[in-house]
Amino acid sequence: MSAQILFTDLDGTLLNDQKEITPGNRQAIGEALAAGRRIVAASGRSLSSTLWQAEQVGLTEPGCFVIAYNGGVIYDCARRETVLRRALDLEVLGRIFDEAKQRGIYVQTYDREEVVIEPWCDPQEAQWYSERVNSPNRIIRDVRRDLSEPPVKALFIDRAESGVLDEMADWVRANLMGRVDCFYSSGFFLEAVAAGVNKGAAAAELCRILDIPLSGAVAAGDEANDVSMLLAAGVGAAMSNAVPAAKAAADYVTMQDNNHDGLAEIIRKFIL
Repeated sequence: MSAQILFTDLDGTLLNDQKEITPGNRQAIGEALAAGRRIVAASGRSLSSTLWQAEQVGLTEPGCFVIAYNGGVIYDCARRETVLRRALDLEVLGRIFDEAKQRGIYVQTYDREEVVIEPWCDPQEAQWYSERVNSPNRIIRDVRRDLSEPPVKALFIDRAESGVLDEMADWVRANLMGRVDCFYSSGFFLEAVAAGVNKGAAAAELCRILDIPLSGAVAAGDEANDVSMLLAAGVGAAMSNAVPAAKAAADYVTMQDNNHDGLAEIIRKFIL
């Protein structure tokens, strides 16, 4: 029996290196939806950025969902409503920002889908990220006091890949264990979320809500933050361009990469 639901990462999986969906991937997704399958775009991006990208590729009809913030939010695209939201504690977030400031590491968080930084953070980094994911940004004085609601995640960025993010991850794990989980979503993005938040947990929760067994789920990804999702699904499929950790966690590795309809290969093999 074909799988009933597909969880797909965006960057490096559904999207090519130009952040576009290939014609072959678009056609395969359309065929899967026409066959009654459910499609879930699962990303580390904010909800607004993930929804914007989902709309660009046509994931707006019944059966389409979004997992944003690496599992912190589940959203029903057709009903336009949030199914689940798990936020960081504000005091914990403040400690994260304080430590990043002391170490000189750029960090950002989110408020009502805007990228948010404190005055000491490099605004050029915020602007670079905003342009990359199509989200606005702004500066606030203090993340402990000036956010409208507790955010879902914090994101450290080191485009030089100098190794400082490894040190930051070690500090988070040593000082915030049991309250915060952190993992890489690329070589220069380190994510910090509430403990237990990840794509795999969100995929399992959505399957429970939809009454779909995890054995009937396929997950596709290419990065370290996709590993939990690849392990949770009945079939975990890594892209040929995936990092070693994702390939090691996968049941299947594509022949084609994200620039050459790799997701369509997964859909035709396991979904249709």
